[in-house]
Amino acid sequence: MNKTVHVRVLYTQGCPNASPVIDLIERVGKKIGHGVAIETVLVTSQEKAVGFRFLGSPTVQINGLDIEPAARESTAFGFG
Repeated sequence: MNKTVHVRVLYTQGCPNASPVIDLIERVGKKIGHGVAIETVLVTSQEKAVGFRFLGSPTVQINGLDIEPAARESTAFGFG
């Protein structure tokens, strides 16, 4: 059974790591044999940062959870 993993990549304008992270996610998805649905979100405001639980650029969330377990409890969301 081929599962689809939903990955959200949050980033700010000019983030040098967003594109390499997206490429890595695509390669890993192919390697493990899972479909990967990647949603990219350009964070442009503090409100958007809070709404998406954005901690820094880039932030990667899989199926709605931050990939960094310690970050899941953080409330230090920010933009700029």
